[in-house]
Amino acid sequence: MRPFIGITCGIFRDRDWCPPAILLRKTYTDAIVAAGGVPLIIPVVEDEDVLRALYDRIDGLLISGGGDIDPRHYGEEPLPALGPTDPLRDNVELPLARWAVADGKPVLGICRGAQLINVALGGTLWQDVSSLVAGSLVHYDAEKYDENFHELRIEEDSVLSRLFPSSDPFLVNSIHHQAVRDLGHDLKIEARSDPDGVVEAIRWEGPSYVFGMQWHPEFHDGREGLLDCAPVLEEFLIEALRRRDGH
Repeated sequence: MRPFIGITCGIFRDRDWCPPAILLRKTYTDAIVAAGGVPLIIPVVEDEDVLRALYDRIDGLLISGGGDIDPRHYGEEPLPALGPTDPLRDNVELPLARWAVADGKPVLGICRGAQLINVALGGTLWQDVSSLVAGSLVHYDAEKYDENFHELRIEEDSVLSRLFPSSDPFLVNSIHHQAVRDLGHDLKIEARSDPDGVVEAIRWEGPSYVFGMQWHPEFHDGREGLLDCAPVLEEFLIEALRRRDGH
């Protein structure tokens, strides 16, 4: 009776002469299994009918982390600090997110996934936090990677504040150089990094579950001092079960 959770993938190109590979860290599938779900990997496919067939078989959608979203999707031209983009991945994840919102399927976005949700709902992004947001923390450090942390302040009266009822700041990892700028339609900020105020979590105020977070909860498991994100994953899986059972 476990819900089926579709997880999006990236594309890894390591050789000019070699076909690209589908890339997804095992931590994503491990986290869904631990939370009580069945992970189904959604590859980057160019056939919309095939993509729709895959989508129809899932109870919830997890949009994983990865590279930058092409800013043309939110009406901007690329700036010099923009990282690598992948039109194939954008053209898979944007329709998936919009279908899920329209159909009421739960959506969870992690890092790029949170940004993708915002863009799918009409929002914009900071193309590069460090060069565009005055006084920003170091949100991405290639050498530290998942050992780069900052404090998180959860907004009062948010759903997150009910999951984590404490006024103390929490510690999360930070592996992103882009972030939510202008909010998409009916999205609400649920958490910000402290002290720079960069948006770290968003939630849709519509009738179904849509939540995005900039940090990587799948890297927190068992690490002392970091926010225990099990309640977020459990909330997502519960919503996927409800959607599957028609509640």
